This record gives sequence, C-alpha cells and structure tokens, in this order.
Amino acid sequence: MTSTSSETRPFNAADLGTLVVMAWSGEAPDGDMPYLLAYPLGDAPDGPEAATAAVTELLTSSGLPIGGELVDAAARPSLPVSMLVEAGQAVVTLPGCNAQCTPPPEWLAAVGERGYAYLVFTTRPWPDAEPGKPVDPEEFAAFAGAEETLTAAAHVVLPARKLRG
Repeated sequence: MTSTSSETRPFNAADLGTLVVMAWSGEAPDGDMPYLLAYPLGDAPDGPEAATAAVTELLTSSGLPIGGELVDAAARPSLPVSMLVEAGQAVVTLPGCNAQCTPPPEWLAAVGERGYAYLVFTTRPWPDAEPGKPVDPEEFAAFAGAEETLTAAAHVVLPARKLRG
C-alpha cells in the first residue's frame, strides 16, 4: 500500500520558475491607473503545472485569495506583500521572492499621482513571453485581459513605498 504525505513542503522559489512583472497604465474614470501583471513563464523544473502550483501556494500562504476578491494592502498592514518604487524601478516582494520591472514613464507618473498600483498576480503561465524580449502589445493585452488569466489571479491594490533616507 502506498500513502502520500499530507505534509506541506516548505516554499522553494525555484519551483516558480521564471516570474515576470510587467507594468502599464490604462485609462480609468478618475485618470490613469498604474497596473502590474505578475505571471510565471511556466519554465519551472517540474513544468508549467508545478509553476502554477507554486504560485498558488505563494499567493494563498501570503493571504491573497485567487479568483476575485480585491485586496487593499493599505487596509491590511500585516499583509506580507509590498511594492517599492525607486529609481525608475518597481519591485514587488512576497515572502521568499521578489520580482522587478522597469515601468514606462506614464506608469511612474500614474503611481506618483495615486500612490498605489493595481497588481494582478496570476497563476496562469505565459510561456510565449520571453524575459528581456519585447512583448507584442496585442498579445500582452490578450493575455492580461483573458478571463482565464484574471480568474486565476490575486488582485491587490499595493501602496507605493519608497526608500527612506
């Protein structure tokens, strides 16, 4: 007889594979909204399903529900998720990992105006995107706006923090 352990193994960032964060801004009724999309490429050592499972574990263990409820990180100071915006970079940090990107100037202006960004952190891999290579805007819009991407994501309003000094 074979049994499986119900024990949760410790989080290992390598199980995520490559994690990508992309920034863009979009029109909202009250001005430009700064958005971040975080997603795995699906290149985890054990494949895309393992990357999805690792991102799911990362998000849920951080207190972020997947699939709908918007979390306001400013209203939950104990939430272990943060965003640092400094020197033209945006860095999203969760327990055990962080991901950064270089946002466009309009994103930086929008986050400077609002003081926060809307993070969509999806468990859905996007293997067609390659780090360091330009992404076709139409392909990006199709992936970011797909129901499969949005329903497999945690949605978080993240205050923009800066280094103190």
